[in-house]
Amino acid sequence: MKAFQVILMLLAVFAGHAGAADVAPELWDRPRSAQAIMAQPAIRQAVLDLQARSDARLWIVHGSRQDALLQAEELRAWLVALAVESVRVQLRADPAATSIRLEIAD
Repeated sequence: MKAFQVILMLLAVFAGHAGAADVAPELWDRPRSAQAIMAQPAIRQAVLDLQARSDARLWIVHGSRQDALLQAEELRAWLVALAVESVRVQLRADPAATSIRLEIAD
């Protein structure tokens, strides 16, 4: 539980605007780590928003290509590894999506 609290404290430092946001495509150009994942402003803000709303869900919206699905699944796995409850993180395909988009919904 201590690691989760540290993550939330770090996220609070970088709090920004709420709402849907795209994950930077550059994230997928290099090896990922917990630090690289949480350095993404869209991811940080989405996790903060999710934690602030106990009844909310985080939707990882991805395109219909296989690589988009794999990226979405990897991002979900990272979030779960970083102590986000797995039942609160869902994937959703959107054929019009050109990048990974994060949305918070009740």
